[in-house]
Amino acid sequence: MKIGVLGGTFDPVHNGHIIVADQGRLQLGLERVLFVPAGQPWLKTDRKITAAVHRVNMVKLALASYPYFEVCTVEIDRSGASYSVDTVSTLHVQ
Repeated sequence: MKIGVLGGTFDPVHNGHIIVADQGRLQLGLERVLFVPAGQPWLKTDRKITAAVHRVNMVKLALASYPYFEVCTVEIDRSGASYSVDTVSTLHVQ
């Protein structure tokens, strides 16, 4: 199964995220795209971001009509800063 991963703070999620994910899905022939909201983005430690639970809920609402998109909370479920290499390693094992 070909799966894409789109990570970000999603604060807030917007149409640009949906368009990029959908174009990637179509052009790369992906069966699914995982939206991975950042837990603690290491590049944004100097600013306030919306609580993770609210960002996850915003993404879930935005993706409700797209059956090939889903939310993955792997970064939010672990503690510490969010790094893509850790996320990809975790997803690879699952």
